[in-house]
Amino acid sequence: MGRPIRFILNNELIESELHPGTVVLDLLRRDRRLTGTKEGCREGDCGACTVLLGELIRDGEPSVRYRAVNSCLLPLGDMAGKHLVSIEGINPVPREATAPEAIALTPVQKKMVEHGAIQCGFCTPGFVVSLTGYLLGPRPWSYEKAVDAVAGNICRCTGYASIKRAIADLLDQLEDEKLRDVQGARLQGSGAGTDMDQLRYLVACGVVPEYFLGIPERLSSLEVPGQRASRPDSSSVVAGGTDLFVQRPGQMLEGQLSFLSAVPGIGEIRVEKERLLLGAGISMEQVKEIPELKDQFPELDDELSLIASAPIRRRATLGGNIVNASPIGDFTVILLALGAVLGLKKGQAVREVPLERFFLGYKQLDMKPGELLQWIALPKQEGRFNFEKVARRRHLDIASVNSAAWICIRDNRIVKARIAAGGVAAIPLFLSRACACLQGQEPREERIEQALELAQEEIAPISDVRGSEQYKRLLLRQLLLAHFQRLLPERIRAEVWV
Repeated sequence: MGRPIRFILNNELIESELHPGTVVLDLLRRDRRLTGTKEGCREGDCGACTVLLGELIRDGEPSVRYRAVNSCLLPLGDMAGKHLVSIEGINPVPREATAPEAIALTPVQKKMVEHGAIQCGFCTPGFVVSLTGYLLGPRPWSYEKAVDAVAGNICRCTGYASIKRAIADLLDQLEDEKLRDVQGARLQGSGAGTDMDQLRYLVACGVVPEYFLGIPERLSSLEVPGQRASRPDSSSVVAGGTDLFVQRPGQMLEGQLSFLSAVPGIGEIRVEKERLLLGAGISMEQVKEIPELKDQFPELDDELSLIASAPIRRRATLGGNIVNASPIGDFTVILLALGAVLGLKKGQAVREVPLERFFLGYKQLDMKPGELLQWIALPKQEGRFNFEKVARRRHLDIASVNSAAWICIRDNRIVKARIAAGGVAAIPLFLSRACACLQGQEPREERIEQALELAQEEIAPISDVRGSEQYKRLLLRQLLLAHFQRLLPERIRAEVWV
């Protein structure tokens, strides 16, 4: 085995020699006997195994950014130099170690109890950790975002009304207290103050224990051996791991693993001339925080909530979603519509490939041996964007069919149109003929009808568990109509197509 992996688990420094492909869930339950973190689906769906992952931020005063993630999909090899918090690390240390009844409940736990939001209790640690992670995140807090923070946690006993009441009451309580002086730092209602100010306030309120205040300094001084940089020709290259550890968990415990997080620049975001370069290692959730994208496509934040759950989005990477080459990859379809160009790096050479030419066939990619997807470039462009998806449930599900559209109109003509769809071919599909039909034309209903017909000729859906061929053809037609009605509401009459 290689060098031990050093990180802080709750309040303890850990040096683990387990295989880097060991998931944190197994480290906690089997190696450390911390059984408050529950084992459920092992696919990132149920949220019972949720933990907090803290990463050191050195911009200005050192602080730690915490995210709630699924420990069943979190590899130990990505833990070096970080702070891992299980449910056991959230409660204050009891006054007497021999008196477990002396353990004080946090405000999150108290509200769950007060509102009857607990029955069997199996899911409760995950809910508590997810809500605590939300409170540790950026302000201002809101009820809607707090509910979204637990969208990846499933409860099979209570229903969710009592849990939502607990969340609302919790926020009311903390908002009432936030204008108080906290260890000399006055936190204003707008959320002003440093990250450490907010942490001091949460410690004073009992949301997290006092040892959290010392974690930034401890991580800063923690000597961590450098990670092995990723080699594209190694046995397994790991980005977020949200697919690999579901599809091939046994293989992840064999041989060498290379982690993309060790590749220089893989998580960078930068503006270059007339395009925005997104490092292939940035997470889907980070995309929602990019100012340039928020300004250009303000609706993107809401539409991204249709993709997975927040814990999955915090680990899943853009590059991983593309290279996985799923025919129904949500983010890949979005990037196709936005005109993404890929930067494939080998040594110091970078080869650029438009995303619509990257997929050669089912799970076949235009990648040469030794190449690594380094970045995704998005052109700066005017226009309107829309993403649509149909699945068995609105959130937290794989699409039967999904589609994305970007349309630019000037002087009552469609200057450019880019439409992509998933679930209707062996690859994420750019509808080139339908787009060509629209470009340079007035957005009239007969022209749109022609584009819809061309789209039907371009696709080749198959019947499977998510629907028949005929059903998927109908779905795509309806999703494309939804794009036009949302993007061109002043020109398209909804009653034309029934």
